Amino acid sequence: MSPGGSSRGRLPGTRPAGTHDEAAASRAVRDMFSRIAPRYDLLNHLLSMRFDVMWRKRLASRFASILERPEARILDLCCGTGDLAVVLANSPGPGVDSEPLVGADFAHPMLVRAHEKAGRNRGRPIRFVEADALSLPFADARFDLVATAFGFRNLANYAEGLRELRRVLKAGGSVAILEFAEPRGALFRHGFDFYFHRVLPAIGAAISGNASAYTYLPNSVARFPAPGELMKFMEESGYSGVAFERWTGGIVTLHTGQARF
Repeated sequence: MSPGGSSRGRLPGTRPAGTHDEAAASRAVRDMFSRIAPRYDLLNHLLSMRFDVMWRKRLASRFASILERPEARILDLCCGTGDLAVVLANSPGPGVDSEPLVGADFAHPMLVRAHEKAGRNRGRPIRFVEADALSLPFADARFDLVATAFGFRNLANYAEGLRELRRVLKAGGSVAILEFAEPRGALFRHGFDFYFHRVLPAIGAAISGNASAYTYLPNSVARFPAPGELMKFMEESGYSGVAFERWTGGIVTLHTGQARF
């Protein structure tokens, strides 16, 4: 059993070390990502061997029919430094006269870096908003697509997060949740576990100067609901057509669905 595996599917959301309720978990996550923001992009690309770039582009390709519509309203939730927002905004089709894409995150230092990237954007305009994913400042039925890459796992309450995403989606609108997962194959999983639990935290700590953040990462993945469990959560939260795809040997999973009419 993986570390934290006995809690998988029963935790309401992430619980960084030393936290025991949603409010404390939320504060800890915000503080942690605020501290690692200066080295966040470098470490993402380095530790994933730049597979993270491919994964974001692949997510965008799945929703090309929405992204190519200039009037489509799109939200990048838990946008961090804006990498997914930029990929979505620069998808083929829409230009600077299109409906702005919105990126939302509650860690201000992350958004500072996201604004810098948006200033170099040549596609759909991007607007960033400092906001909590569990209490978004948007009207009901606002968006055609809500996408999030490697951020949903950090929410203090997964069920509340899914309901809030459902609230801001139009009926029939699409959701895309890209998250890390634990691979199934025994041999590959053994190598992945060694890298994820031993090598990655050591490199992350050395470069970022924050050991706890890169210990949190593998532990949060181990505690996150398995793909089949998250699919059930989504169905119970008002989504239809729910499905998931395992990528790159199963180390990441794309979860998709539509807001039920």
